[in-house]
Amino acid sequence: YDHAAFRGKEGARSFAQLSPEESRERLGKIVDRIDDNKDGYITTEELKIWIKRVQKRYIYENVAKVWKDYDLNKDDKIAWEEYKQATYGYYL
Repeated sequence: YDHAAFRGKEGARSFAQLSPEESRERLGKIVDRIDDNKDGYITTEELKIWIKRVQKRYIYENVAKVWKDYDLNKDDKIAWEEYKQATYGYYL
């Protein structure tokens, strides 16, 4: 969970394959990025901002990936029929 909160879902997967030393080193670099005022400490507010940023990025990336699957006629719009087909497919 910690990796997902700090790096997002995809980033967490890459961390899962690191040794504990490599993981600590990379998390240390992330902590430096979270510390906006560079005082050497992370406040609750800084952590909240970071987690929101990571979650927002994940949402936008996920929408971009899924959009291609739903926009079947590639017109940059998703019609209700396209949505039903992409979601329920063979059930219809």
